[in-house]
Amino acid sequence: MQIDSSSSSMTQKMQDQAANQARITQIEEFINEVLKEDLRQLEKCINEFNEEIMEYVQLKNTLQTFDTHLPEGYKTQVNIGSNIFMQARVRNMDSILVNVGKDIYLEMSIPEAERFSDTRVKILTKQSDVLREESIKKRTQIKMALIAISERAKLIQQDEGK
Repeated sequence: MQIDSSSSSMTQKMQDQAANQARITQIEEFINEVLKEDLRQLEKCINEFNEEIMEYVQLKNTLQTFDTHLPEGYKTQVNIGSNIFMQARVRNMDSILVNVGKDIYLEMSIPEAERFSDTRVKILTKQSDVLREESIKKRTQIKMALIAISERAKLIQQDEGK
């Protein structure tokens, strides 16, 4: 009778170890296939927001340069087609065309364009902050899953030691 009970307890331990190992594999797959992919997508979106923020900051800096250093206008070259350029002189800096999204341009004065740029930077920064918080949550989930794996691995080692 003792042999049967020790053999059944041994079988139970092996089944428990196999179940723990299967759960570890399942958690690892969840980390790699779901959490890390979500994190990659969030990082990609954050980078896109950062690029757009930098474009608006650059727009504001350019507008300030125009306003302070080039009040009488400036010279430039304009592509008139087939990479053929023509010299042009911009004399009137009263208004500019600003892309407000979806390739829609609005005519604005320089102060209006600066305010628009500031507003867009604030909005994009808030949206980016939301994504950063979500990224932090995903990183925390990954850490918690890794801790769960570590704890299960310790249980397996303890069971093997007995």
